[in-house]
Amino acid sequence: MGKNSKLRAADKAQNDEFYTQYADIQMEVNAYLEYNPDVFRGKTILLPCDDPEWSNFTRFFAENFEFFGLKKLISTSFAVESKNSKWYEPTLFETEASNYDATKTRTHGKIFVLDRDINNSGRIDLDDLQWEYLQGDGDFRSKEVCALRDEADVIITNPPFSLFREFVAWIMEANKQFLIIGNQNALTYKEIFPLIKANRMWTGCRFNRRVNGDNMTFMVPDDYPMKGTELYVEDGKKYISVAGTGWFTNIDHGRRHQPLQLMTMSDNIKYSKHKEVKDIGYVKYDNYDALEVPFSDAIPSDYTEPMGVPISFMSKFCPEQFEIIDGIGRYSVLDNERTKKEGKYLSMVDGQPKFFRIIIRKKQ
Repeated sequence: MGKNSKLRAADKAQNDEFYTQYADIQMEVNAYLEYNPDVFRGKTILLPCDDPEWSNFTRFFAENFEFFGLKKLISTSFAVESKNSKWYEPTLFETEASNYDATKTRTHGKIFVLDRDINNSGRIDLDDLQWEYLQGDGDFRSKEVCALRDEADVIITNPPFSLFREFVAWIMEANKQFLIIGNQNALTYKEIFPLIKANRMWTGCRFNRRVNGDNMTFMVPDDYPMKGTELYVEDGKKYISVAGTGWFTNIDHGRRHQPLQLMTMSDNIKYSKHKEVKDIGYVKYDNYDALEVPFSDAIPSDYTEPMGVPISFMSKFCPEQFEIIDGIGRYSVLDNERTKKEGKYLSMVDGQPKFFRIIIRKKQ
């Protein structure tokens, strides 16, 4: 299947149960700690997850509660009967608890809280998690979970693919810090791109980027159809490797401030490794006054007018080096009415449409 097709299929079917791997969470969070060791100190973190017992987010932050200097950790689940997928297997942690209810476990969400040393071990960790059933099903849009959002300082999770736009709006409504996973095509959404342009949201440290040759990998339910080479089974569990995924955030990290090392326009034309540029040069769009730059490493260092670059550029965007002006495809993202110009793409070159382009300009 093509790039991002697994996410598109999940979005269409509303099969949102992609469980993030511990190593991917650790790798990303470490980047923020390297930039600011106190980034989470004294803060309350909310993890709106499908199942805290299965969630590596809950495990990771509970195990590092004291190291990060957290004030409180809250994790919530979404009731199995409210999901499209009915995959569910209660853990012994739940079934052996005194407050276990076989009916509620299917109709109610659960809340897990970690904020003190319950077992008098001398440290706060995973063994000190306390849980109870929520009054409702745990939908993030419910008043109950909204109240938890308002209490939190930071929201971290892999949100439902089918509700990504709404989930981001839910975060922005409360003006919270966040670290979430999404599809790189979300950059083109009319609800998301203005946040990118306004510097209220940016890509995380790892975004549409292989690490050690691997894309981000997610555990999927047992009934997930085994199709394609990106699906595999390990220790009896199904996993899917998905290209075109990465982290979105409004928390600062060092990679974001690393400027691109670029050649001048003349040097690009002479020495570029891209056949589309070498010995050919650059052209402007038919319907938009900007230069088409098909690759991020082909951005000319000495060009100061608007340029159109692929969405993959965002993983290399340095706000001290460039400013974001617009986003164009069939329409300008910043045009709220999404007005089409005679049914043509704005990002056309010699009559041929290009994929969505981000319009940038080099800062002086």
